[in-house]
Amino acid sequence: MLPLLSHQQTLEPLYLDYLDALEQRGFRGDIDRRYSARLAQATDNSVYQFLPQAVLYPRDSADIAMALRLACEEAFAKVVFSARGGGTGTNGQALTHGIVLDLSRHMNRVLEVNPEEGWVRVEAGVVKDALNDALRPHGFFFSPDLSTSNRATLGGMINTDASGAGSLVYGKTSDHVLELTSVLVDGSVLHTAPVSREALESGEKVTDNPLGNKLITEVARRCREQRELIEQRFPKLNRFLTGYDLKNVWDQQLCEFNLSRILTGSEGTLAVVTEAKLDITPLPASRLMVNIKYDSFESALRHAPDLVLANATVVETVDSKVLNLAREDIIWHSVSELIQEVPGKVIDGLNMVEFAGEQAQVDERAERLAVALDAQIAAGEKGVLGYQLTRDAGSINKIYAMRKKAVGLLGATKGRRKPIAFAEDTAVPPEKLADYIMEFRALLDSHQLQYGMFGHVDAGVLHVRPALDMCDPKDEALLRTVSDQVAALTQKYGGLMWGEHGKGVRGEYGPQVFGEQLWSELEEVKTLFDPQNKLNPGKLVAPKGQQLIYNVDSTKRGSFDRQIPVSVRDAFPDVMNCNGNGLCFNYSRFSPMCPSFKVTGDRIHSPKGRAGLMREWLRLLESEGVDVNLLAKSKPMGLLQRLQNSLNAKKEYDYSHEVMESLKGCLACKACSGQCPVKVDVPKFRAQFFSIYYRRYQRPAKDYLVAGVEDSVQLMAKAPRLSNFAAQNPLSKWVIKKALGYVDAPALSVPTLKQRLDAHPSRGYDLNALSAIPAAERQNYVLVVQDPFNSFYDAELVYRFIRLIEALGLKPVLLPFKPNGKPAHIKGFLEQFAKTAQTSADFLNQVHALGMPMVGVDPALVLVYRDEYREALGAKRGQFNVQLASEWLSAMLEQLPQLPASGREFTWFSHCTESSARPGTAKEWQTIFARFGAKLGTVNLGCCGMAGTYGHELENLPRSKALYEMSWDEAIKSLPQEQILVSGYSCRSQVKRFGGFRPRHPIEALLELTQTQA
Repeated sequence: MLPLLSHQQTLEPLYLDYLDALEQRGFRGDIDRRYSARLAQATDNSVYQFLPQAVLYPRDSADIAMALRLACEEAFAKVVFSARGGGTGTNGQALTHGIVLDLSRHMNRVLEVNPEEGWVRVEAGVVKDALNDALRPHGFFFSPDLSTSNRATLGGMINTDASGAGSLVYGKTSDHVLELTSVLVDGSVLHTAPVSREALESGEKVTDNPLGNKLITEVARRCREQRELIEQRFPKLNRFLTGYDLKNVWDQQLCEFNLSRILTGSEGTLAVVTEAKLDITPLPASRLMVNIKYDSFESALRHAPDLVLANATVVETVDSKVLNLAREDIIWHSVSELIQEVPGKVIDGLNMVEFAGEQAQVDERAERLAVALDAQIAAGEKGVLGYQLTRDAGSINKIYAMRKKAVGLLGATKGRRKPIAFAEDTAVPPEKLADYIMEFRALLDSHQLQYGMFGHVDAGVLHVRPALDMCDPKDEALLRTVSDQVAALTQKYGGLMWGEHGKGVRGEYGPQVFGEQLWSELEEVKTLFDPQNKLNPGKLVAPKGQQLIYNVDSTKRGSFDRQIPVSVRDAFPDVMNCNGNGLCFNYSRFSPMCPSFKVTGDRIHSPKGRAGLMREWLRLLESEGVDVNLLAKSKPMGLLQRLQNSLNAKKEYDYSHEVMESLKGCLACKACSGQCPVKVDVPKFRAQFFSIYYRRYQRPAKDYLVAGVEDSVQLMAKAPRLSNFAAQNPLSKWVIKKALGYVDAPALSVPTLKQRLDAHPSRGYDLNALSAIPAAERQNYVLVVQDPFNSFYDAELVYRFIRLIEALGLKPVLLPFKPNGKPAHIKGFLEQFAKTAQTSADFLNQVHALGMPMVGVDPALVLVYRDEYREALGAKRGQFNVQLASEWLSAMLEQLPQLPASGREFTWFSHCTESSARPGTAKEWQTIFARFGAKLGTVNLGCCGMAGTYGHELENLPRSKALYEMSWDEAIKSLPQEQILVSGYSCRSQVKRFGGFRPRHPIEALLELTQTQA
């Protein structure tokens, strides 16, 4: 039976006292001591896992200053910190065993845009893509690009000196930093900007901050005195990241010193950056991309220098492994036409070449390249198989989206070994890249390792992720071996191991790169800023006389994961497969992922956070000697015992409650299962957890109400007016709200679907009657599969679908209602769901044997037949197929009447489950409407906030409303009501609640078009 998991990792007394004192001092931000919140910040996009003592979410620089100033007091001398933004680091950069300072929640404003002078001022927690959204109306963008731009913050970019595509033209983040505002270790605030050599040599104070004045003058002196050594030791690389940029801190041409260059790339080890003034770049007048296809990855690599010489703005490459993974992902539907197959050839490498600038210049450069490519293809040279051009900005962005997703896609590799980050951002001179990569490949092949490659060949940076199983101690040891070998290999080719993603725990390789004398200078810089080693200690460099406490052997997630038995890992694959890429932190309100994180800003309410909490839950169960697989099949405790446990829940700590807090906030929209690169399906393991949790604790009454709705609604529909009165009168609403926690309960349709169809030919068929229809005539029949919500609460829709089928010259047959089981699954009644699913599957398989198409109208319910049924039933599911209306209509498109253009325009709003599971649905509907003589537009939106019963629960109402206002409200209000089409029942219910009208389903508009043209 589920035990009480009370032995959480408690806070150290020192940190408890510190947090209490900080609260008493008036810290205005959020102080989070929850074990769940600490676990959510214990990992990033690396293999490492460091559990912090607490998480602070400061509201402003004053909060950070207060926190650091308090830590300077003798009682708290051993309290340490690490600043954190999006948590996208691949080498443990922001992980700490101390306190996390997360600037992303509150310090995320664009403070000032000055297009006249070409700069912007931002807080450190601003997400990179959010900044570009703010700059776009002014005709500018912040040009350093990176694959995690929809969740990485500017503070993180500054601290790692981030860059990405196009860095040869646009440079790194440090090339765009004009001024910084930072909090030093003593709690003082320092503003850093260029200082002239004359001002420094005059001996006058260059700032009113005493510590800051000392730092500026001392670092300036040291860097000037060591100039010759710095020039000698620093490799001549576009992406050379030092940690402390001693080389560029002095602008030799302007004779200016800017301490901001030391802070940029310092990974939070010197100060906490809170604000930045950045220079911005005008948007290019014209863009054009050439996608070049090759017979091998080596051919793509060796051709890259020619492409750089063609004055390309960007040259990006991916190998066949990444391409093949992309083909299996939701992303491929958006780029397949832009990367078409070459007949009779296999594409094993791809170079994406972009030209940007004035149109005449772009066209001239692209034309020269096209002529060269045509000649190479004709001569069979360079391994070039073909190429495609596009100058459509949307298409170019889709290609980049595919490339950006490559990081996460590699985590979707089958098997226990997964491509992981630890030596994936090496940099060598571009002209040596091909030879270097061939030797790199030989190194990995010698260890029998699989790997994927992609990157920025124009800058000599390639991302190489060897596949290792971090639950295997031998593979963990191999990580060290390969790291050492790669570090040596990069030096051999005049490069280094870290070319883009910062050092993090790899600081141990610094001395061999910089040499003893220059390494000593770096230690001096750390000592000047942070002599007590309180800021991100153990990373990059230690103060004089101290040692680095982290290296590539530091604690890894795998050391915890391997404590979970293999059989349990296999039973919870979505929990284990999360690789921390963090795409679920996508800031955009137009992205379907992840609504619960967007509305709360709490990382425990994200797929990544939930997977991390579940892994710890499984580990703790194993430490208690509990076999979770047996537990899942065990009988629940008795009712009295469950009630008693629930009453004691507020008195007794149980880590299971923290997992429950996280999972019950999930909307079960399943956007994660489609949008996540590794397809983490939170609703799936959420249902597994609920099923086990409620073996110890008593379920709320509302769960039983939801799970039984498919049975109860059939009874209520026998007397719909009476049922509506019983549920909709003021007293009943009050009772339902107070006793069950439900609001806005929908009313049953009157008349019912049965009443509408009493005299309709679509009724009266049973399986025997259907079987008697001659096989040659069966193609004229369409079987309508009912669902509980549309059939009983929106009967008019189902009725109109039947009429549409008739209008198309076909014969509709309304199948008997069979419970789908989704409501039971959402609440974790897995045994009940499996029985319902089997009964329904058996019936649908019988019908399937008739060879007639089966069609349902609600995306969420229809998709359950494909996903949850397959998970619950396996082979017992059978071969039946229930299609969505758009699928069915698309399949028979040529048989549909071609209606003349009507001039009618509609706009389709997708259900989030539908858009994630079937990203091509929008194109299907657009093609169908064109056949019916109308134009259909689409809008990209996030979740509406209803998500089945989620929005009807009182405790979720504020978040449900906030999600609607965040994403749907503006779009709904901007269009005429008659133009709006919404395919999901829950979405239509939400619009009815907050928009004040019921929008139509697309099939209703199609029926109208057929009647208009009749």
